[in-house]
Amino acid sequence: MSLPVLVVGALGLLALGYRLYGRWIGRTLALDDARPTPAHVHEDGVDFVPARPFYLFGQHFSAIAAAGPIAGPILAAQSFGWAPCLLWIAFGVVFIGAVHDCSSLAISVRHGGHGLAELARELLGPRAGIALLAFIWIALLYVIVAFTDITAGTFVTGPEELAGVATDFHPGGAVAAAAIMYLLLAVIMGQWERIVKPPLWLTTVIFVPATFVVVWAGTLFSHALLFDRTTWGLLILAYCGIASVLPASALLQPRGYLGGFVLYMALALGVIGALFGGYAIAQPAFKTWDTGALSGALFPFLFVTIACGACSGFHGLVCSGTTSKQVDKESHCVPVGYGAMLAEGFVAVIALITIMIVPTERAAGLAPGTIYGQGIGRFLTLLIGEHNMKFAMTFGAMAFSTFVFDTLDVSTRLGRIILQELFGWRGRAGAAAATMITLAVPAWMLGFTKSGGWLQFWTLFGASNQLLAALTLLLVTVWLRRAGRRSLHALLPMLFVLAITVWALGTLLVGNVRAMQAAAGGTAGAAAGGTAAVNAVSAAALLGLAGYLVVRAVRGRGARTPATIREQPRAGAP
Repeated sequence: MSLPVLVVGALGLLALGYRLYGRWIGRTLALDDARPTPAHVHEDGVDFVPARPFYLFGQHFSAIAAAGPIAGPILAAQSFGWAPCLLWIAFGVVFIGAVHDCSSLAISVRHGGHGLAELARELLGPRAGIALLAFIWIALLYVIVAFTDITAGTFVTGPEELAGVATDFHPGGAVAAAAIMYLLLAVIMGQWERIVKPPLWLTTVIFVPATFVVVWAGTLFSHALLFDRTTWGLLILAYCGIASVLPASALLQPRGYLGGFVLYMALALGVIGALFGGYAIAQPAFKTWDTGALSGALFPFLFVTIACGACSGFHGLVCSGTTSKQVDKESHCVPVGYGAMLAEGFVAVIALITIMIVPTERAAGLAPGTIYGQGIGRFLTLLIGEHNMKFAMTFGAMAFSTFVFDTLDVSTRLGRIILQELFGWRGRAGAAAATMITLAVPAWMLGFTKSGGWLQFWTLFGASNQLLAALTLLLVTVWLRRAGRRSLHALLPMLFVLAITVWALGTLLVGNVRAMQAAAGGTAGAAAGGTAAVNAVSAAALLGLAGYLVVRAVRGRGARTPATIREQPRAGAP
């Protein structure tokens, strides 16, 4: 298979999936624009803010498309080859991931914009809501730890290909400067929108080109922000804390909108590179069924290593935690929920292409962010010339860190909202307390691990992420069955993802327990033993909580508990 055929085929499959299956999913959810959405019913100017669909698509897309659909496919291709990765991405995103996203968004919109924990409380009972909250907390901690460490590492080193470009240029500092200026640009855009209230096209014409100007500016100020990994990690967490309590219109919406265009540019460059770059596939289509490592078996670890490119439970948190509070009309759930997930699947395809064109011997030992940044940078030089390699590589690395950065403060906001919903914490004091608790554990974990420690947590992050998707599909199935609607399209993916993730978590639990025993016996380092202990406890907790929720759903206990939330009635209904 050639790269042009691969790209055109992937685009065709995704377009066909949206037109046929996506619209059918919308009909099964009985979306109705006559029913007012939470963004209008509870509008508060902070979390509940109606957004135009294209604007919301960009914000939602940039929030869900973080390191998962980039790092996951590259890691999996390095282990198993690109063909099994491509098959799982293509079919998984159409029939599982996009169904998950669209359904969780629609259910949250229908139920007042409540999060997954509150929906579980309604459908399965109060204790189930608490159990899912605990599950979400563990999953969010792994998201924040892994993505913060990835971003901090990029700010320290930058893309390896630029390491020796010039003595007056620091690649990590350039990426950091560009990312910080990008965030400041988003704040300025938010104020511009609030004060001037311009048409969207004018905002786009001004601020989208400015996004690429800050990348160029980052190359000029590459020595302005030079810190070590730990300092960057703490600064990033501090930023997330501030961002999580700001009004959505001040940073979340404009940053997401700009981040969406960075993603669009990266996707466009991927298409240009694949179609016109003349690159040949240098990686084998298939390598092995088992690499021999703890997480080296294709079944089940291929499916959890590609953590977000085909299916992601984190997306359900974004859908129900922030996006559902901004949906203007119910029909927008299909383009925003189903459509954005298909776009993320294509992000994963482009990431896969960046590793496919690198010979196996050259790819050995390279981090996924480095491979992706170099690939996007090379594609960009097709347009701007090899003499602008410094700018091109900085853009590629900044794009990767931007995707991760966007997800970090969304995760923190989700953690804050979940705690406030569960404990009834209101006002600024409640928001501040919930935010501090959300960030305390990731700060400790980042100090506990060494640089690059995210790799030690990635597989468990992927397994917890996919298991959360299975539990969300479980809630969708229960909701559809109680509403008397078709549910097989949610039930079958739920069973598949549940089986794969339980298999993966069980394997990780056993492997990490053995690593703990080796550390206790003196055959492994103390740090390795500590990491294994954290992963073992997390895997056991995730399995226990998931098992409890499945039992509650099968028994149908939630039907006998008092309802805490109701579907929003149609306009004019009694």
